[in-house]
Amino acid sequence: MIIYPYIALRGGRCVNLTRGRIDEPVEYDADPVETAKAFARAGAEWLHVVDLDAVAGDGSNAELIREIIVQAGVPVQVAGGIRSAEQVRDWFEAGAGRMVFGTAAVRWPQMVKELSYAYPDQIVVSIDVWQGRVVIDGWRESTAFGAEDFVKQFAGWPLSQIIFTDIDRDLELPLSSLALVTRLASATATPVIASGLARSLDDISALKYLYNISGAIVGRALFEGAFTLEEALELATPSPEPIAEFV
Repeated sequence: MIIYPYIALRGGRCVNLTRGRIDEPVEYDADPVETAKAFARAGAEWLHVVDLDAVAGDGSNAELIREIIVQAGVPVQVAGGIRSAEQVRDWFEAGAGRMVFGTAAVRWPQMVKELSYAYPDQIVVSIDVWQGRVVIDGWRESTAFGAEDFVKQFAGWPLSQIIFTDIDRDLELPLSSLALVTRLASATATPVIASGLARSLDDISALKYLYNISGAIVGRALFEGAFTLEEALELATPSPEPIAEFV
């Protein structure tokens, strides 16, 4: 299972959101580019970088993300406000490893489908779920889609991954989270990255053994010192199982 360190950017700073409130971010005293480089030195295989200004529609951190792509030394999965094929082309020309679609996958699924065929194994769909329903626009708008039904429309598309965020869990209402992500991962052949579910090393240990979970996005826990990236990577790395000896 791959651990994706998560860097969310608002106004050029590393932030996290409290209860999804995009206008009330928690800011961290950390330089985004140096943080990305530190994650790479610690052994990260990928970084997940989100432009929250682009999500909110009131700014952009594109130049900063381009600097992260150039300096980090590991592939970067870029998310936040991606709405057009032109943006995707520009980001891949800038060196992005994957592009992530959330709101666009709901509003313009045909465009995302065409892009998945144009860039096979480089397009990711992100599904945010609140109380069983898919939400968009940075958790601000609820849709009529249930998570499991929604994910089935992507069957056969050459997507790289599907990111699943259980907002109930992110808001510290964890009772159904592992059951929900398990059902979602079982409803698709595309590998699933769990987001917002890894708040402790125990969570990573549990996710590691779930069917079709290929990775976990981890942000707040790293920035707030719940555990280190090295600890998470060590736990997520497959370890050889003991082999019985036959006489």
